[in-house]
Amino acid sequence: MTGMTTDTGDLRELTVGTGAGGEQLGTDMVLNIGPQHPSTHGVLRLKLVLDGERVVAAEPIVGYMHRGAEKLFEVRDYRQIIVLANRHDWLSAFSNELGVVLAVERLMGMEVPERATWLRMALAELNRVLNHLMFLGSYPLEIGAITPVFYAFRERETIQAVMEEVSGGRIHYMFNRVGGLKEEVPAGWTGRARAAIGEVRRRLPDLDNLIRRNEIFLARTVGVGVLSAADAAAFGASGPVARASGLDLDLRRDEPYLAYDQLDVPVVTKTAGDCHARFEVLLDQVYVSLDLAEQCLERVDRLTGPVNTRLPKVVKAPEGHTYAWTENPLGINGYYLVSRGEKTPWRLKLRTASYANVQALATLLPGCLVPDLIAILGSMFFVVGDIDK
Repeated sequence: MTGMTTDTGDLRELTVGTGAGGEQLGTDMVLNIGPQHPSTHGVLRLKLVLDGERVVAAEPIVGYMHRGAEKLFEVRDYRQIIVLANRHDWLSAFSNELGVVLAVERLMGMEVPERATWLRMALAELNRVLNHLMFLGSYPLEIGAITPVFYAFRERETIQAVMEEVSGGRIHYMFNRVGGLKEEVPAGWTGRARAAIGEVRRRLPDLDNLIRRNEIFLARTVGVGVLSAADAAAFGASGPVARASGLDLDLRRDEPYLAYDQLDVPVVTKTAGDCHARFEVLLDQVYVSLDLAEQCLERVDRLTGPVNTRLPKVVKAPEGHTYAWTENPLGINGYYLVSRGEKTPWRLKLRTASYANVQALATLLPGCLVPDLIAILGSMFFVVGDIDK
């Protein structure tokens, strides 16, 4: 088969074959990364136009994992929705389910017991630490550093143990309920959780010192994949990706929910907007979340009373609509709930962090080299289930 070209606007697509006509030099080539590739964090496809080793254009193609979560929400009652909400960003399950119950509680005008509120915050911050540690281990792995993942998973297991003890789940916790939490935490759990936090805090510098200033890691990430603050805002980016570009936005401080207004929430920001800045924001946020979780646990120990509200057998949200957004580990996660007064929502629209953040790849990738592509892709810290919601 001979090579053939087709004109597509300014770009030409080359179908390369064998034979005398296949040696057409200087022609742009279309290359697919994925949909199944070790560095795409799941089933994501990137359609690239290359000029030699340089990326000319990039198009993220999503939808391979789409399970229709929003439509499934509409035929489940408010208790059943929680189990589905766990799963779109499987690294942030507790935070996902929290957003759903906050939306329903807000529509019902429900007051949640104070002890439940502070426990929710403690567990949400521990979930944030678990999410970040996964990326702090996997991102260096994607660009050739094997050792950090062992340190990151050592700390993850320490936190996982206390999350599993309290909820029975390691990934999908199913611990939030409309009106509070599933049940009271085990006796002595807050002490064990604080001990785990102290242990992780003492050992985290092992990971920090290993990778943050590693000269090979710096060479692969500094100045690579720069996302400006203006572009981050234009694409609706949020979370660590946006804060690494200088967008100083964190809902825990700026639009506080639960009892975050009673805490001083330090917001980690950088201005470089490159791969290294995104990694550093993630790493520094782990220290912040450990401190916040500890403060919440100390508050829990001073509170008594129930952790949930007695509900009717069938929970029905009154007619109306509301929007509940939370600062999830990967960015802003929002649920727009529309109710007709039934036991299932009429509409539950999901706004995920990863979906907005991954759009920026179309701007970040053109101009970079193919080896840098993997470094940029990994630094966007997305979960594909969160894109294909």
